[in-house]
Amino acid sequence: MELRRARPDELAAVGELTVAAYADFTLGPGDPYVERLRDAVSRDAQGELWVAVEDGELLGCVTCCPPGSPWRELAGEHEGEFRMLAVAPAARGRGAGAALAALCEERAREHGATAMVLSSLPDMTHAHRIYTRLGYRRDPSRDWDPVPGVHLIAFAKELP
Repeated sequence: MELRRARPDELAAVGELTVAAYADFTLGPGDPYVERLRDAVSRDAQGELWVAVEDGELLGCVTCCPPGSPWRELAGEHEGEFRMLAVAPAARGRGAGAALAALCEERAREHGATAMVLSSLPDMTHAHRIYTRLGYRRDPSRDWDPVPGVHLIAFAKELP
């Protein structure tokens, strides 16, 4: 599996992969968040959009949020954050999610972070298992509601 920055010619496919990965957690095509998920161009320009590829197949993607990125939601000073970790439904169970999350940790270390934080919907239990395996713990003190009716739970991890 190769992990690399998304190429400009892949951004539309990355956006569609993200929408497909989150389909069970949105209100359908009319959900305003779907367009945010689809907007890989902005995530690439304002953060670091990374992909996992194997034998030419796009397996997954993640947005690493370096210091100064408008995609950061929870991260404070000396903390890294990633958003929209997405694995293509057909590629689940192949390690792409864990590999992309670990890559974001490495990128955060390179930016001087000593910890990682992230938000997740409570129903995203498959993702929570990845986070737990990677050493993240729930941090209820950072749970929040970005918009009415949407509750996000937080996870955190110290970086060695």
